[in-house]
Amino acid sequence: MGEPATGIRFEVKIDGVDIGSFTGCSGLGAEYEIFEYQEGGQNDFVHRVRGRLKYSMVTLTRPVDETSGKLAAWFSSFRESAKPATGSIVAFDPQHNQIAQWNLTELYPTRWTGPTFSSDGNGVVKETLELSHNGFLQ
Repeated sequence: MGEPATGIRFEVKIDGVDIGSFTGCSGLGAEYEIFEYQEGGQNDFVHRVRGRLKYSMVTLTRPVDETSGKLAAWFSSFRESAKPATGSIVAFDPQHNQIAQWNLTELYPTRWTGPTFSSDGNGVVKETLELSHNGFLQ
């Protein structure tokens, strides 16, 4: 059996533009809403009906580096466009071998959060990019 995924990096492209490499990725998920219907004549169980499919917000994080200002500027450029984008998140192992890929449709960047600096801390300073999307493509 292989070793657990350590040192994974996520490279992100949106409409063919390389957004950069990230060290954290969360929120790759989808779920159907479930509605319960209690039928009067059937008291043995509750009917469950599948509803809408909804997708989680994707949150990407990385340490601040020399490209961080470029990411903030790229995020701001989306105010000029109301057109949804397509994007990909590709996971690489420490030897830079691709281990997984997710392609997203109708994607919008929804939040960029810059670093919080403190002179008394010694933790890694990070920035965060949040993406909204409406589904996965092959």
